Amino acid sequence: MLSNAEVVTPRAAARSGGGPAFVLSRGVVVLFAVACGAAVANVYFSQPLLVTVGHDLAMSPALVGSVVTLTHVGYGLGLFFLVPLGDVVNRRRLILAQLLLLVLALAAVATAHTATILLAGMATMGLLAVVTQTLVAFAASLAAPARRGRVVGLVTSGVVMGILLARTASGFLADLAGWRSVYLASAGLTALLALVLHRVLPRHNSVPLATLRYGQLLRSTITLFARERLLRIRALLGLLIFAAFSTLWSSITLPLSEPPYTFSHTAIGALGLVGAVGALAAIMAGRLNDRGLSQRTTGVALALLAVSWLPLAFTRSSLCALIVGVILLDLAVQAVHVTNQTLIYALHPDAGSRLIGGYMVFYSIGSATGAIAATSLYTAAGWGAVCALGAAISCVAFALWALTRHSIPDPTTQATDGGHSLAVGTSTDG
Repeated sequence: MLSNAEVVTPRAAARSGGGPAFVLSRGVVVLFAVACGAAVANVYFSQPLLVTVGHDLAMSPALVGSVVTLTHVGYGLGLFFLVPLGDVVNRRRLILAQLLLLVLALAAVATAHTATILLAGMATMGLLAVVTQTLVAFAASLAAPARRGRVVGLVTSGVVMGILLARTASGFLADLAGWRSVYLASAGLTALLALVLHRVLPRHNSVPLATLRYGQLLRSTITLFARERLLRIRALLGLLIFAAFSTLWSSITLPLSEPPYTFSHTAIGALGLVGAVGALAAIMAGRLNDRGLSQRTTGVALALLAVSWLPLAFTRSSLCALIVGVILLDLAVQAVHVTNQTLIYALHPDAGSRLIGGYMVFYSIGSATGAIAATSLYTAAGWGAVCALGAAISCVAFALWALTRHSIPDPTTQATDGGHSLAVGTSTDG
């Protein structure tokens, strides 16, 4: 079980790391955002490339479909088994090790000449791409409490850009130089980012306060969920908003590839450029959270999420309606996502990696559920049914927020004692 809370002063925290406190400049935050976007993009590169990859490696349609599945399975496993390590090992070394191993996995995918090597490389790549969440937790730990929302928002905007632009970038590179060039280019970029982060990331602020064995670490992640009602509610909200997000983005290709549009894969991928407006919501939400407006931000964003499905329902007759709906949905999802991360990190900053990793497991479940439900429903009942599903999920999320918003205190608005931050000891019973 987790021990009682103990107060850790910034000076004591600096001593535990063996050096002075690290000043997190805006340039370093932007670097975190770029690294996060580059890492998470690897999970989504394959989606426009499946047909080409299948032909090149003589893979059956069912086997080609498993490429995306295995990548996401690897990512989900990494969230639970790798991200929590950021609370017990040197974060700087963990990030660099994951990035270098990710380079090897990307190189294996780019040079694969059999389906077995490709699938193994994809699963490993997904597993290591969770370095994104390690970076988010590290950035949050380096930020001053009064700026944490803005830092998390800016870093998360990089994640948003990586997810939404991955399909556009992979389609462009594949048309230019073949599908293997996508993963070779990503391997080169990842290696460059590892080199830059090696020079920039602080050494003395990388040592965590927790001292747990690996089994204890995983058990304590589950214990945190058992203890913290806010964490459970925000994780459930995360599951719902990303189920709605995935309901749109996993199925929008289907109506756009049919009359009256019959868009190419490149044109459909370019829709991600519109969705990237959600990155602005991540930044704005971070600032609102720092002002103590987390609950209001959540409520307004969830209302927008529900409303977004109205214009989306007119996708077949109006491209403008589609664009408006995409913008509203992405703004809403990213605003709630940043708010969730800011609130749960504030619960126990010394357990930040476990909190964010555990929360993102719910994100993965929501994304997978939304994708499966939307594609199946489209085949059975059409685009109108998909929009009805998305609206229903969004309304459930709003109802959950409305029913619980007064029952849990906001940890970001609780005053600190003399400028000291509150951390939770994380030793467990053997």
